[in-house]
Amino acid sequence: MTPPTSDKILSLVVPCYNSSSYMDHCLDTLVNGTENIEVIIVDDGSTDDTATIADTWKTRYPEVVRVIHQDNKGHGGAVMAGLAAATGTYFYVVDSDDWLDSAAFGVTVDKLEAFVSSDEVADILIVNYVYEHATHGAQRVVAYDGALPKDRFFTWDEAGPFRMGQNIMMHSAIYRTQVLRDCGLSLPEHTFYVDNLFVYDPLPYTKDLFYLPVDLYRYFIGRDDQSVNESSMVKRVDELIRVTEMMAASVKLPDGAGNPKLASYMMSYLGVVVASASIAAVLAGTPEALQRRRAMWASIKETDAQMASQLHRQLRIILANLPGPIGRMICVAHYRLAQRLFHFN
Repeated sequence: MTPPTSDKILSLVVPCYNSSSYMDHCLDTLVNGTENIEVIIVDDGSTDDTATIADTWKTRYPEVVRVIHQDNKGHGGAVMAGLAAATGTYFYVVDSDDWLDSAAFGVTVDKLEAFVSSDEVADILIVNYVYEHATHGAQRVVAYDGALPKDRFFTWDEAGPFRMGQNIMMHSAIYRTQVLRDCGLSLPEHTFYVDNLFVYDPLPYTKDLFYLPVDLYRYFIGRDDQSVNESSMVKRVDELIRVTEMMAASVKLPDGAGNPKLASYMMSYLGVVVASASIAAVLAGTPEALQRRRAMWASIKETDAQMASQLHRQLRIILANLPGPIGRMICVAHYRLAQRLFHFN
């Protein structure tokens, strides 16, 4: 499907599945009175009042809000539906239980307008995001100081080392829409954790980057039904491993990255996801989950033995794959420590 042309600067896609209790808060932060953005609400087969609420927002803001009603396809299917319909020069996903900071959003839109009106256009605009924890109200800003130059265009050659926890996530990546289309982005349906694929696969297509150090995205964590919740990760370990295998197969590192520093970053990020999948299998603790973990490593080795060997040398992966019952106990202990330090679920 070829989307209609428009003068929209930014397409904001909001996947919604039974989101009626919190989507209003999210949408209220996106519809800021400017008509040079579009908000695409994707009602992904909801069974509550999500569809009605979405249509109400469309009626209130007909120049800004668009609504797609579809059968349930999961988060990846909703994002892909939004991408197919998007007319904006840039593309950003905002989950329906999260929100954007209004002041930072204004600064971000102004920067995107400046890109479009000039001859210098970023393939990706990177912004900060903030963990907002539901249980204890803790906030933690993920910024990219030290890793990326601020407030100017740069290339991957200028990127510095990324510290632990500085990975570029879906919350921090505003891609030029054509980059996502050029890379052939394809997210599996009915699968959680596809945000990793979304941000990882297009990276080799990004040549001109810009880091805007504003705390834009507010990432609400701590709800029991979220995919990053530990019990959900254990329940959906097979989906997490599936996404991990797809990531490993999508780009042949290091050459596929097209830049040594980008290859190094991508290898590190892939290692984080591989370690997470390994830990989820250990937390599940069943023979089936542990066998699935072994099958994951076999798949990665079959895809690229050299890449598998490099992954095995990462400390986080060594700690997540210690052998035997005692080794698995140590794996879980390190996971709990990281959990307390970084509040990532």
